[in-house]
Amino acid sequence: MLKKITTIIISLILCTSLLVGCSQKSLDNTKKIGLIVSTLNNPFFVDLKSGIESEAKKLGYDVVVLDSQNDPAKEVSNMEDISVKNVDVVLLNPVDSDSAIASVMVANNLDLPVITVDRVSNGGKVVSHVASDNVEGGKMAAKYLIEKLDNNGNIVELEGIAGSSATRDRGDGFDNEVKNSNLQIITKQSADFDRTKSLSVMENIIQSKGNIDAVFAQNDEMALGALKALQDANMKDVLVVGFDATDDAVISVQKGDMAATIAQQPKLIGETAVNLSHRFLSGKKVESFAPVKLKLIKKK
Repeated sequence: MLKKITTIIISLILCTSLLVGCSQKSLDNTKKIGLIVSTLNNPFFVDLKSGIESEAKKLGYDVVVLDSQNDPAKEVSNMEDISVKNVDVVLLNPVDSDSAIASVMVANNLDLPVITVDRVSNGGKVVSHVASDNVEGGKMAAKYLIEKLDNNGNIVELEGIAGSSATRDRGDGFDNEVKNSNLQIITKQSADFDRTKSLSVMENIIQSKGNIDAVFAQNDEMALGALKALQDANMKDVLVVGFDATDDAVISVQKGDMAATIAQQPKLIGETAVNLSHRFLSGKKVESFAPVKLKLIKKK
């Protein structure tokens, strides 16, 4: 009898061990994509996250999301944290392109593949970069204002976070196109891609610069902040062009408040990043840059 009980116990232990082993193996084989996003306090990046999660679900991936809250130090900490969560690849949306180097290097030292999204890293090894052509977007904004102002007028340019590739590229595209026109950029000031900061910055510009014909803001949050400052100052004829085509901005354009916005299609950027990750993890060759098309949104 004792022998029979002992045999049963051993059998139960073996079965339990097999179940635990199978369960552990299943957990180890779960496909995961890590997403480190610069901030979720911006509708553009909320849409980017949504696009990533939606496409990942279709392809059978779980997504681990960490928010850097626009803090480069937290971004590095997030990369360290995500490296122990068994992710197969990290989609990194950097706070800025210079500080991103440290985050990418953390991943490189752990042989964890990184794909940058929307903003590049200025160093370290990445598999690929997925983004809109921000230089071309800046050119599109400039061409629109040149046409609307009959190639004559004073422009205020509101810049994003210093060091961000989006700030640099959108600015370069816009500035180079304006140089070939009769428009004048009377001031360029940073508002860190933030609506509240843009409102304050624009209020100060209005007080110091009287003659303003148009504002180019390097994202929609800043455009909407600038628009509020202009409306409060009863300067309703100033053209405001943004970048991103967030829901708030598109509504503003259709109402006739903002003049236009450059549509980046963040959900499509996210979907593209996931598909590229899937191809890479499947052993296929991927391009070093995967561009996503832009379009100009103006009142119909």
